[in-house]
Amino acid sequence: MVKSILLHIHDDHGQAERLAVALDLARTHQSHITCVQVTPFNSYVVGDPFGGLYASSQLLEALQARDDEERERIEQRLKSEDISWDWEHADGNAADALVSRGRLADVLILSRQNKGQDDTPEPLPIVADVAIHARAPVLVVPPGTTSFNANGPVVIAWNGSIEAAHSLRLTLSFLRLASEVHIVTISSDTSEFPPMDASRYLARHGIASQLHEWPQEGRTIAQTLLNAARELAASSLVMGAYGHSRLRETVLGGVTRDLLSDTSVPLLLAH
Repeated sequence: MVKSILLHIHDDHGQAERLAVALDLARTHQSHITCVQVTPFNSYVVGDPFGGLYASSQLLEALQARDDEERERIEQRLKSEDISWDWEHADGNAADALVSRGRLADVLILSRQNKGQDDTPEPLPIVADVAIHARAPVLVVPPGTTSFNANGPVVIAWNGSIEAAHSLRLTLSFLRLASEVHIVTISSDTSEFPPMDASRYLARHGIASQLHEWPQEGRTIAQTLLNAARELAASSLVMGAYGHSRLRETVLGGVTRDLLSDTSVPLLLAH
């Protein structure tokens, strides 16, 4: 079961969505939520040619005050919920802090980047760094998500890679509760480990699954996977993150990068 949830706390327009997903997941699994708020003081420190470091005290005070307001708001909400939770605070790089504090988490909850329509900051661009280095799956919440059905159908993106196998192993707790488990391969994606191997592995864990070979039909692999997730009414999409190097995906494009830009389905990523 998913018993330890790490929730990223940051004053952005994805915070309410992350919190809603964390609460739904905690209720389903009777889990504990650890809220991790990171104040990025390092982003506001500048250096000079002589090695000195400077920061505006007024700016740092304003940043701290904003974080304090966000903490008070979130804590008031959590106190009204019948769940177990605690709060941790860190200064510095958000991705590093979340990876460090997520060493004993069963899942880390972050937001997909998306530009809002108001002055509220968009979620930090840290999903890639966290997914690559975390030792637990990362649940990426897309904009517009108001709930998370932990008992709904799950689609597993399978290409036989080490990353795909790792994501499958790390999400067994999610798959056991799913009403249906669909293993989807793309017709153009070759694999030395066929999807039947993944299905047999799940069966040994008491999880039934259905196999699908989805036609690409001129779409990108990311678009094809999202089409499959929509057609199969998936509540989440499980996939291995960055089967190619992150640098290659940044320069040439890749499935992970495309999904992190466009997904409307919650992603469960593992590298």
